[in-house]
Amino acid sequence: MIRVENLDKVYKNGALQVQALFEVNLSIPTGEFVAIMGPSGSGKSTLMNILGCLDQPTAGSYWLNKVEVSALTDNQLAEIRNRKIGFIFQTFNLLPRSTALQNVELPMIYAGVRKGERREQAMAALTSVGLSDRWHHRPNELSGGQRQRVAIARALVNSPAIILADEPTGNLDSASGREIMMILQNLNQQGITVLLVTHDAEIASYAQRTICFRDGRIISDQAVSKGMVETP
Repeated sequence: MIRVENLDKVYKNGALQVQALFEVNLSIPTGEFVAIMGPSGSGKSTLMNILGCLDQPTAGSYWLNKVEVSALTDNQLAEIRNRKIGFIFQTFNLLPRSTALQNVELPMIYAGVRKGERREQAMAALTSVGLSDRWHHRPNELSGGQRQRVAIARALVNSPAIILADEPTGNLDSASGREIMMILQNLNQQGITVLLVTHDAEIASYAQRTICFRDGRIISDQAVSKGMVETP
């Protein structure tokens, strides 16, 4: 599903250049659950942004479902982000004045789904994360774990093939974090590819494979149950 070759990313600020990724080579098959780890500034979030079609590499290639992403137009990239990829963020990124239901409906509005169908699909997504009785609550009326479950429902509502989760448990207590990880694990068991950025080794242990970054490079790539995985 995902393949990157010799991926570089350089950020420029006037005369200053910062290379965030150095010749990254990586392949992730459909249905895998991968944790990406590393200290701040290691390049893991930069990679996540590129894989989510939110940023473009400076050099190298990224293929998603055998399509080279760098060859796509802005409209095609936007469609991929809306229909193929579900995003989950540490800070939830919910609209504060909208209900849980309205927040979950948002991606379908961008996709042009009709109102009645939007509501039905949003309720189904909220039910799947155990929040069918909280659909009318606004974010400030929900706990941190419940807000993240709303964010997961929003990520799921367009039936994505991939979920990209950037520190999804970072603002949660341990119990809520475990609940979120069990939801992600269950979604993966249903066939959704999950990529997770985390600093927490316990959270990473839910994944089938852990890739560690340092200074923009992959320093290890290890399958939990099968030993070391060779990087391409």
